[in-house]
Amino acid sequence: MTTPQEWIAGDPDPRDRAELLALPDDDLATRFEHPLAFGTAGLRGQMCAGPSGMNLAVVIRTTAAVVEWLRGRCLGGGRVVVGHDARHKSAEFASAAAEVFAAAGFPVTFLPAALPTPITSFAVKRLDAVAGVQITASHNPATDNGYKLYVTGGAQLVSPADREIEQLTRLVGPANAVPRSSVTRSGQDLVGQYLSRVTELPRGSVRRLRIAVTAMHGVGGEVLVSALRRAGFTDVHVVEEQFAPNPDFPTVAYPNPEELGATDRLLGMAAEVNADIAIALDPDADRCAFGISGPSGWRMLTGDETGALLADYILGAAPADPLVATTIVSSRLLAAIAESHGARYAETLTGFKWLVRAGPGLVYAYEEAIGHCVDPAFVRDKDGISASVLMADLAATTLAGGKHVHDLLDDLAVRFGVYATGQFSRHLSRADEISTVMARLRADPPKVLAGASVSCDDYLERRGPMHTDALVFNGGNIRMVVRPSGTEPKVKCYLEVIEPVADRADLARARTAAEARLSELREFAGALA
Repeated sequence: MTTPQEWIAGDPDPRDRAELLALPDDDLATRFEHPLAFGTAGLRGQMCAGPSGMNLAVVIRTTAAVVEWLRGRCLGGGRVVVGHDARHKSAEFASAAAEVFAAAGFPVTFLPAALPTPITSFAVKRLDAVAGVQITASHNPATDNGYKLYVTGGAQLVSPADREIEQLTRLVGPANAVPRSSVTRSGQDLVGQYLSRVTELPRGSVRRLRIAVTAMHGVGGEVLVSALRRAGFTDVHVVEEQFAPNPDFPTVAYPNPEELGATDRLLGMAAEVNADIAIALDPDADRCAFGISGPSGWRMLTGDETGALLADYILGAAPADPLVATTIVSSRLLAAIAESHGARYAETLTGFKWLVRAGPGLVYAYEEAIGHCVDPAFVRDKDGISASVLMADLAATTLAGGKHVHDLLDDLAVRFGVYATGQFSRHLSRADEISTVMARLRADPPKVLAGASVSCDDYLERRGPMHTDALVFNGGNIRMVVRPSGTEPKVKCYLEVIEPVADRADLARARTAAEARLSELREFAGALA
């Protein structure tokens, strides 16, 4: 498409055509300035008409480009899996994508209903498909949607393939001229196979555990409860008002378990029913967060805390020469845990498209943004369902041994020291201010942070897969990673302080000291603009 008028004439959705025709010239031009581009997890953006938004025309034209990209790799005619969540227009977008693949001669497995994203990744690998598409915006606001693309093996698309598909998209003609053929949805077989695999993950024999669950108005509720029950965890209580899929997410401002207040209902119910553990899924169930009770009451674990707990548990029974991986913005505690088990450790850039490619022998990968891959041989992406089942297994085993999950965190701190982590986002008024902040830090990097001398590692100077716009300040027991957000006009700072622990009696002092130094790092991060 070369002009707005040509786009409008070729838009197959009459609602979108009317929306564009009603826009003032300046607003219309804005819709065509920056077409949606593949980011960390595919295309994602606000649902609106024109190439800069998520809409039917964008889905059709993107899928047509994927078709040509697959043909260019001699993969034409291979099976493709298409799935979707329960957001507004997700079913419509998924149906259109499936129809474009079918018309181009690809056998299509169109999943039977709105389902968790990990099932699509599982299905791509299980069926040896050449590609998979999941229509989802994960934990974004209700106004958004997205297009997540998997390749052979069930991992997400990575560069340079994303840029190649974007280039091919520019060559696609009008969306209403792209051929489409009707597609029938598949049966429930793949869902059953996925659940069967998930129920094989628990290692312990104890199933006595009371669990509180919220699906955050997403598609994971029924699948998670079914997985838990099939694994033997039958004492499950759900937050009813958040259990059924609802694309408006009426009880939360942002349907993200990390957001302040998003898990209030879950923790309240957990306390009310005297649960042993609480589980929060995000709307497409690829991410999960866990709540525990302790001396100060109920709270949610951070992604790094969960990552440490699961890693230590998995490595306790891992095969020979295992690999664990996390990202440059996550805690370094995973490296210490890996060393203690004689395991290999890897760091990647943010995103599971990199994590699942960390190397052979991968048994676990996580990122601090509550993403966990506990079964990379079957699901090569983060998976909130399987991680929840394994976390329930860990909790039940721990309780049977006379401890609680918060005791395990204390044990880790005694073994390795207190690893206190935090995050600070500096919101800017304009996107171009990001480059100004990063340039200033590169020109005059701090030499001391929180009382420690630090060096600066500029990832723009790296070559290969670790090349990115990020600065890592390291001072032994102090670390700060600064990088631009990929979706918003803000600079994100990931903070970590390590405080040695002499013994269990020294824990309170160590945690207080670590938090004090973490506050100093936050003060510096807050003055970045």
